[in-house]
Amino acid sequence: MTKGDVTKQGVTVEERRKPRDAVDQILDQWHKERPDLDLSAMGVFGRLGQLSLLLTPALEEVFTRHGLRRGEFDVLAALRRSGPPYTLIPSALAKTLMLSRAGMTNRLDRLEADGLVERRLDPTDRRSLQVALTGRGHRVVDAAVTDHAANESRLLSALTPDERETLDHALRALLRAIE
Repeated sequence: MTKGDVTKQGVTVEERRKPRDAVDQILDQWHKERPDLDLSAMGVFGRLGQLSLLLTPALEEVFTRHGLRRGEFDVLAALRRSGPPYTLIPSALAKTLMLSRAGMTNRLDRLEADGLVERRLDPTDRRSLQVALTGRGHRVVDAAVTDHAANESRLLSALTPDERETLDHALRALLRAIE
């Protein structure tokens, strides 16, 4: 058999030589029990699930180092990337982060208690509040996002630049289709 030849299971010889993972073992079991099913999507979702389980702690460790939880980092990052004066109204923050207003209030309470944000009356509408990044909050989020970006690059370092671009393109297309 040459490397392009296909086995009875529909897998090329070249594919069979690639390192196998736990998802491959699950798919092998299903192929044996249900050869009538197309299980290619199951492999993709299985690997996405495994990646999520492995990547979440690796990402959260960076936030913890900076005294933050992931959700708190998200609030600070949304304020920081909004540009000067690094101020948003709570409803805009909640919408950006896809949170309920109650969930947003809890995060803001913690961040305000830590001196990372402050809530103030909107000078143009005194019935409304604004959330502003404090100087300390600005320093904390800048340090955290620097470490976060480096950590994400490290976690993707097993992929070539072309593989990263292909993965990014494929995930973007999938997100668009599902949203």
